[in-house]
Amino acid sequence: MATLEEIKALLGEPRFHWSDPAPWIQLEQELGVSFPADFREITDAYGPVLISEKLYLDHPGHRFRNLGESIKESLESWLDMEEEVLAEFLPSKAGSHPGELLPIARGTTAEEILLRVPHEPSAPWAVVVQEMDSGEYELYEMTFSDWLLAYLKGEDVMAGCAPPARLFYESLT
Repeated sequence: MATLEEIKALLGEPRFHWSDPAPWIQLEQELGVSFPADFREITDAYGPVLISEKLYLDHPGHRFRNLGESIKESLESWLDMEEEVLAEFLPSKAGSHPGELLPIARGTTAEEILLRVPHEPSAPWAVVVQEMDSGEYELYEMTFSDWLLAYLKGEDVMAGCAPPARLFYESLT
């Protein structure tokens, strides 16, 4: 699993440094899922952020760029789709139950990044990138931190979106 230090080496020092677990606990209770530690660590370090003008990450403790609100809005959109239409866009149902896909970030050019909730707590999470314009998706059998590191290194892990030409982030706080 990629480390925060590896992410920082490419993206730069974070400035958000969230340390209060209360918003995470509340969101996890609402959704009935425990987010992966690497996702929480990166999100706590950088906070609501736009990475290289291509990838938005929100945080559950932020008033305006609230991860919980973003997830609920995305889930509502996915759950409004008819099952046969949804099957064309995602490899499984959107939601927070085992095997379902939890929307956690989005790209600036119509991509949605989702985490596949593992069937068992000890099983690994995976990342799905859905490209809304084409309707295509890609499943990446890797942790969020591995996926983000691959993206930052210029690997093609964000369907339909070119890797960032230069690495930087803009805090959205």
